[in-house]
Amino acid sequence: MVTIINKFERAETFRQRLQDAMNRAGYNKSTLAGEIGVDRSTVSQLLSPGTTRLPNAQVIAESAQALGVSADWLLSLSQRPERANDLLDIVANMPEAERSSVDEQLVEWHREAAGYKIRHVPATLPDFLKTPELLRWEYQAHLGKTPDQAIGAMEDRLNWMRAQRSDYEIALPLYEFTNFAAGTGYYEGLPASVRRGQIEQFVELHELFFPSLRIFQFDAHQVFSAPMTVFGPLMGAIYLGRHYIVFRDSARVQAMTNHFDWLVKAASIDARDFAEHLQSLEIQP
Repeated sequence: MVTIINKFERAETFRQRLQDAMNRAGYNKSTLAGEIGVDRSTVSQLLSPGTTRLPNAQVIAESAQALGVSADWLLSLSQRPERANDLLDIVANMPEAERSSVDEQLVEWHREAAGYKIRHVPATLPDFLKTPELLRWEYQAHLGKTPDQAIGAMEDRLNWMRAQRSDYEIALPLYEFTNFAAGTGYYEGLPASVRRGQIEQFVELHELFFPSLRIFQFDAHQVFSAPMTVFGPLMGAIYLGRHYIVFRDSARVQAMTNHFDWLVKAASIDARDFAEHLQSLEIQP
């Protein structure tokens, strides 16, 4: 249904929004007039209370361009002041991704989401719960980040959890721990002693932080998820490898939240049974 706005209301809203945009941009009547190529008196008339006059399309377009806002917003055709390209960047963008929790972008997102529940589907095992021995094995051939940097980031994240800045829910497929215990797939060549120590640390940390930390395991034959993290209601990030796809609009963040909650509901191993399940795994030599 189309909402009809009368000429007076549209002109009044235009005046208010033009003035607001000028204030935010630090423009006065003279600077805006010079920027868009009109007389100062023309801008004064547009800002005059009670006027029903609207400028021509050229003046509207130039004003919007100069002030960094949307022409549709000035004319009450949109409730968002951002221009189309700027709005797209706000809703979704693709920042570069680093391989580890050393990633400064990840750290900043965690700070931003302090106090909110963080829902996480890792690409392998969650980095911030790994032992130094496993991190050294993983990062020995990693370009740009050293094992010591990864270990430091892991310790920082655990300290973050000890301060109860956020609750964590983690969901990952059953085969991840099965392959880990067997030393197959991604974990081929990882010494059994390192795998055994990692299992012990997972059990210890989960029991230490539960219920602030809850780890669920799902059957990948029944449900699937790409690596992703949802930072409360603020944003959701899908991990591609070299980049993240990041969403900040509420509809997509809620959809990602619903997806994660679906994984939890379908989990074969509940968080309460996580430690017992890990202890039942047989570490292969």
